[in-house]
Amino acid sequence: MTTRGVPGFPDRGRCLVMGVVNVTPDSFSDGGRWFDVGTAVRHGLELVEQGADLIDVGGESTRPGASRVSLEEELARVIPVIRALVAEGVPVSVDTMRAEVAKAAVEVGVGLVNDVSGGLADPDMSRIVAASGVPYVVMHWRGHSKGMDDLAVYTDVVAEVCEELTKRVAAVMAEGVSESQIILDPGLGFSKRGGQDWAVLAGLPRLGELGFPLLIGASRKRFLGRLLAEPDGTPRPFGASDDATTAVTALAAQAGAWCVRVHSVRPNADAVRVAAAWRKGGESG
Repeated sequence: MTTRGVPGFPDRGRCLVMGVVNVTPDSFSDGGRWFDVGTAVRHGLELVEQGADLIDVGGESTRPGASRVSLEEELARVIPVIRALVAEGVPVSVDTMRAEVAKAAVEVGVGLVNDVSGGLADPDMSRIVAASGVPYVVMHWRGHSKGMDDLAVYTDVVAEVCEELTKRVAAVMAEGVSESQIILDPGLGFSKRGGQDWAVLAGLPRLGELGFPLLIGASRKRFLGRLLAEPDGTPRPFGASDDATTAVTALAAQAGAWCVRVHSVRPNADAVRVAAAWRKGGESG
């Protein structure tokens, strides 16, 4: 796993924790709870108090089956929240697939662009990110939420995710994004079903060999709810899988992930510190 740093984010000697603020009425796990600007800002500040190193603000749900919102609506949702959090000194990332939203967010102080489409949804994204110079999360993605489950067809999911991410890295770098800006996300839950997510997690060492910092977003994903299903097969509700998320965080941090993206911050902030102490103990022993 690469030990390369990320511009604008100091090395804390451990995996970072990205707290999620969804300014949406329909996100899969907490849609509507932080839809009001003031509520969203307060929630972001609370997550920082609980140990988040940065706050990821998104205004468009990417849950399975979700429809897209307009550019104007997305801007109206996220920019006031980002502006307010930046004014409080909070490191902020923007979760968007739109170049215009990324550009507006950078202009009000965002320090990272988190694009779940890896530049595929908007051909202008790479150029905007390159001009901004901010770190850029390139996620593994095969299509928009409405049809992504139909695209979860693999012969070797880890090999194919690595191959497709490698192609996206080449594409965004051809548009001017520098190697030092790039962070990779294997896209847990996106165009992946059943055991495919678990295979990707088991394959983190192979993903790490690509040479880029890794962002892992397992929090409250469907594969956790299905693992923890009731005896009758009913999946565990999204918000009831936070303990399982913490377990994934500890293992991902131990494997060398740069950052984890989570909804419930405090236990995950604890987990990354435990993992760091464990790793350092092994190094000193």
